[in-house]
Amino acid sequence: MPFNLPLALTWIRIALIPAFVGVFYLPHDWMTPTQQNWTGALIFTIAAVTDWADGYLARKLGQTTPFGAFLDPVADKLMVAAALIILVQMDRADPILAFIIVGREIAISALREWMALVGQSKSLAVSTLGKFKTAAQLTAIIALLLQEPFIPGLSTPMVGKIALMIAAVLTLWSMFYYLRRAAPHMGRRPLAGNTTSSDSAD
Repeated sequence: MPFNLPLALTWIRIALIPAFVGVFYLPHDWMTPTQQNWTGALIFTIAAVTDWADGYLARKLGQTTPFGAFLDPVADKLMVAAALIILVQMDRADPILAFIIVGREIAISALREWMALVGQSKSLAVSTLGKFKTAAQLTAIIALLLQEPFIPGLSTPMVGKIALMIAAVLTLWSMFYYLRRAAPHMGRRPLAGNTTSSDSAD
C-alpha cells in the first residue's frame, strides 16, 4: 500500500489524545500547573492544525480514501471530547455546555450514517454555520486549557467561557439545521448494499 500522508496525520492526531490527557495527570514535581496548561494547549493546537492539514493534503495530493473520510471526523471528535472532559474535571468548563457539544457530535454522526445509507449524504454538506461553530469551539478549548493571560488586560478564562457558550449555541443551531435538511429523507429505506460512510458534516 503506498504511503498516505493525510491518513498518517490523522493517526498522529489520534496518538496525541493519550499524550494530551496524560499531561494533566503528571505529578506537579514533574510539570508545574502552568507548564501543564501550556503543554496541553500546544498539543491540542497541533491536533487542530493536523485536522486542517490532512483534509487539505488529501484533496491536494489526490489521496482521499473512504477509510480516511471515516477516520478523520472520528479523530477530531475524540480529541474534542477528551479536551472537554478534562476541562469539566478541572472545573474550567460548564458540564452542561460540554454535554451539549459532545451530544450533538454523537447525534450528527449517527444522522450522517443514516443519510449515507439512504444515498443522501450530500444533503449534510458542511455549512458556514458549522465552520463558525468549529472556530468558536477551538477558541474556547484552547483558551480554557491555557488559562494563562497572553494579551495584557484580557482574561483568558473569560474568553474561553464566552467562546464556549457561543459554541454551544451554534452547536444546537447547526444540529437543528442538519436535522431540518435530513427530515424529508427520514422515511426512506436504505439503499440495497449501501453501507458506506459519508464525509464529515461539521
